[in-house]
Parts: sequence; C-alpha cells; structure tokens
Amino acid sequence: MLLFGVNDTVRENAKEVIKILNDNHIETMMLTGDNKKTAEKIAKNIGISNVISDVVPSEKANIIKKLKEENKFVMMCGDGINDSPALVNANIGVSFNSGTDIANYSSDVVLTQNNLYSIINLRNISKKTVRNIKQNLFWAFFYNSLMIPISIGLLKPFNISINPMIASLAMVLSSITVILNALRLKSLE
Repeated sequence: MLLFGVNDTVRENAKEVIKILNDNHIETMMLTGDNKKTAEKIAKNIGISNVISDVVPSEKANIIKKLKEENKFVMMCGDGINDSPALVNANIGVSFNSGTDIANYSSDVVLTQNNLYSIINLRNISKKTVRNIKQNLFWAFFYNSLMIPISIGLLKPFNISINPMIASLAMVLSSITVILNALRLKSLE
C-alpha cells in the first residue's frame, strides 16, 4: 500500500496580505474544493476565519452570486480552472499571470506579478484612480460653471464680463489641468 500526504502550498506572503486586508476591514473568505480539514488548517495558518470547503466550481459561483445578492462587493482571486465560474460572477475577478489560461480569460484583472502584494497594490491604485476621476470632474465642472455664464454675458448686469476667446483659453487650461492630474497616476506603477 502506498500513502501520499498532500498539502496545498500557500503562496508566499499570504499571511501578511490577509492581515493587511483584515486590518482594513475587508472580509476575507476561502472557497476551496479541498476537504474541510485541509482547508481549515490552511485558513487558520494564514488568518482566514471564514472557510467554505468541499465545493465544486458551480457552487463557488453560486456562493459569489449569493454574496452579491446580500449587497456585498466581491473580489474573487483565483488561478485555476475550478475558479473560472466564480471569477466571472464576482464584481471583480482577479487572477495571476501564472494561472491557467481559462482563469485569466475569466478575470477582469490579470496581475502580472505573481506576488500577493499585487492585490494590495491593485486596491490602492483603484482607490487613487477613483479619487483622481472625482477631482477631474470637479475641475471640469468648476471651469465650465464659471466661464460659460461669464462668456455668454449672463453676469453683465453685475459688471462681470470676459472676452469669449479668454473663456475658451480657460477651457484649454481646464483640459490641461485634468490631463496633468490624471498623469499623476502614472507614478503609481
């Protein structure tokens, strides 16, 4: 009789990344086809308290759908064939460059570095991008709401007027401001 002991390998830095996510009040969950004992051992080792084991790919997808129905925003990270249905159903599906082709095609984001810290970087860049978009919208509306009424003469009764050519120059400055603000994100790479 031959006995084989199989233990899934945990990605490097998994424990640290899970701690960062938990410290930022991001609920982490492990969905795995592994048996309950193995899954709970791995989850405990890396700091995940919510474990659902012995699931097939369709069950993973159904769990993701259920979480979304509970108004939870779900980011699924996976790199195997069995993760593909869940990756498609998540709000954001994330896989690694080293993952299977079907996992990569099913994902919204494919991380080129096979390092779990890339998930933290993805989250930080996403937050900064949304903040940048809001800033750009503010500046665009600010310039437009200021210059359009002045250039069409709505404020002439208050002795406020401007040459339309100068107003159009202000619009160009608005565009330049938005572009320069967006280019700041390039430094995050």
